[in-house]
Amino acid sequence: MKRKQIDASIFLLAVIVALLAGGTVFTVFVLREDPAGEVFSGDRVINSLFILEKDRKPLSSYVLMYYPSTRRAAVFDVPGEVGLIIQRINRVDRIDTVYSPQRIESFVDEVERLLGIEINFYFSITLEGLGKIVDLVEGVDVVIPSRVDLPLETPPLLFPSGRVMLDGEKAVSYAGYFLAEEDTDIVNARRQRFFLSFLRRLGEQNEYLKMKPVYRTFHSLMRSNANTRIRTRLFDELVNLDTDQAGVQAVAGTVREVSGQMLILPYYDGSLIKDMVRQSLSGLTRDTDGTLAGRIFTVEILNGTATAGLARRTADLLQGFGYDVIAVNNADTSDYERTEIIDRSGYEDMVTTFAGIIRCENIRSEAADMENLDSQNVDYKADFTLIIGRDFNGRYVINQ
Repeated sequence: MKRKQIDASIFLLAVIVALLAGGTVFTVFVLREDPAGEVFSGDRVINSLFILEKDRKPLSSYVLMYYPSTRRAAVFDVPGEVGLIIQRINRVDRIDTVYSPQRIESFVDEVERLLGIEINFYFSITLEGLGKIVDLVEGVDVVIPSRVDLPLETPPLLFPSGRVMLDGEKAVSYAGYFLAEEDTDIVNARRQRFFLSFLRRLGEQNEYLKMKPVYRTFHSLMRSNANTRIRTRLFDELVNLDTDQAGVQAVAGTVREVSGQMLILPYYDGSLIKDMVRQSLSGLTRDTDGTLAGRIFTVEILNGTATAGLARRTADLLQGFGYDVIAVNNADTSDYERTEIIDRSGYEDMVTTFAGIIRCENIRSEAADMENLDSQNVDYKADFTLIIGRDFNGRYVINQ
């Protein structure tokens, strides 16, 4: 009898071990077949690289960072002319040098290194494929700030101002054209607006895009490291994306000639863009109430030093982090020893985040009484006033 009890215990233990082993094997198999699936299972930001390809090179590249828990997103524009040391060739060159339709992963690796994040998915779409997708979703609705009337171009460029629904052919023209006399920032802004409009349209037509044979056609028009099931899950998430709140930040830097070509060399050897990305990730995952979720904080910058142009350069820096700089002026004197931040927002976490960008610890609160502001007839200047002192080196406050 005792022998049978022991045999039964051994048998039960064997069954448990087999079940555990089977579960482990199943999990490993699933992750191997679907390595990206784990991204959706946790509380984490999903990073996707969208590439619009022209003549086998990126015309535009955007990293979309989306946090499902808060349904917030940030977008980073990575121009092809960004210059950095390309590890594969061990020299400074354009980041898109390593791109080819057959080795998109090499380009992804360089974008990851530039931004300091992991790219979970990439999606590459040719201009021709873009036109077909736009027709598939019955057009993309874009806002064109000013009329475009260039009949002598090939093809002719004719776009009215205002809200316009572009079909596939016009979408390709609008996203792809570049005029020699145009400022690069204007071109980038146009393509950024189109990209956000394109994403919004995909969200609006998500259920339609999951219908057969639309589903097969849609997914055949892009190259991706994610299988169609994972793509469907991602686009299901992006239905919740509010593109109006997803501002686009561009990788900025100093334009210099290197080996006969003009490159954008990222500020501070690339540390600034990584800081901007970290700041954006913090904003996406921060647990804030509804009033703060989409709020853009305003900044007034006062130069309290004798260094000309320092406030303007600081404004460019802070705008890169998503702040709205509403005023740039000189302080009441040019001999401020210490940099100071005046906080009127009343949000301790927000001013701490703002101060952390430049490593300023000298913070003074002047929180306004918002309920009685009108009755007091007091102007609300800005959420934060930054008074630059001699301890500010253009990037950080030092020797505090």
